[in-house]
Amino acid sequence: MVKRPVGKTAPPAGAPLPAGTPAAERPPTAPARLRDVAEHAGVHISTASRALDPLKERRISPDVAAKVKASAQALGYQGNVIAASLRRRRSHTVGVVVPDLTNPMFPPMFRGIEDRLQQIGYSALLTNSDFNLEREWQLLDMFIKRQVDGLILATARLDDPIVKMARERGMTVVLMNRSTGSVAVPAILADETAGIQEAFDHLHGLGHRRIAHIAGPQDVSTGRTRRDAFVAAAQRHGLEAGPRQVVVAGQFSEEAGRRAALHLLQSGLAPSAIVAANDALALGVYDALSELGLDCPGDISVTGFNDMPFVDKLKPALTSVRIPQYRMGYEAADELIARLDDPTRPVAARVLPPKLIIRDSTGPVRQSA
Repeated sequence: MVKRPVGKTAPPAGAPLPAGTPAAERPPTAPARLRDVAEHAGVHISTASRALDPLKERRISPDVAAKVKASAQALGYQGNVIAASLRRRRSHTVGVVVPDLTNPMFPPMFRGIEDRLQQIGYSALLTNSDFNLEREWQLLDMFIKRQVDGLILATARLDDPIVKMARERGMTVVLMNRSTGSVAVPAILADETAGIQEAFDHLHGLGHRRIAHIAGPQDVSTGRTRRDAFVAAAQRHGLEAGPRQVVVAGQFSEEAGRRAALHLLQSGLAPSAIVAANDALALGVYDALSELGLDCPGDISVTGFNDMPFVDKLKPALTSVRIPQYRMGYEAADELIARLDDPTRPVAARVLPPKLIIRDSTGPVRQSA
């Protein structure tokens, strides 16, 4: 007789385990598959796949999507994000380029981008260009190598080689706060014309008739559009808006605003109010007024644009055109997501309404002015 070795023998495959079997000796439970979720929900596997894909969920009814998600949760199903990324050739990352990270208007925009992307399991890579075209080429090269799924650019010029190259490489691009005149690309913008018009009307209503403008760089839409809006507003009120009333700053910076304001104030024009194309330029106007011993708003009223965080803490608090910074970022990400889902989506700009926030930097014109 052949003696069998004494010890435990495994039960036949599929047979129930004896009661009291230690957990360490139990075979692991097979993870739920997508097919299991589909069968549990009573739908086709392709429908289950769409319901669990944030980019495709909108293609099916909300009730079906909710049923599939409930089945996935009940079965403990967890999709393989890496495998899905490989199948779709997606990295689930988005590149974001802003011109100046020290500008307080950009953090709220980036927060909006992050909040929308997180809803679909995406992340954003935030970078800073420092207004440097060579730096932007380097960033584009980095994003291409990282295989980001798309780009959100707040750096676009009216004739922008970066945008052109990105589109030629097949990248999905959405512009934020700026537009380009050379390539058809979707953009999320503030209604800059309406904002400048509101600021001008406010000053005109305070009795100002000698109103000057410090414009931003004319190679970007924010500089050119706001200048054109100022000229149009002045003409509607029958006021002059020629080279003496409009000075173009080389940058959207405090120092550029100071130099432009000194030029205006020392040219003999003697404006009673200055409409600055953004808040940084308006800060430069404050610096120039301080140098010349002039009072704001007693001698000269000042308005800005963007309503950056903390401009209400200035002395005097700055009257500025508020743009919906968070919403611009959120909608830029939303547009990018929509275009990833449907590359044939029509190209259009979303224009968001601004609002003039009146503070202490504007006041009635002096009767002797």
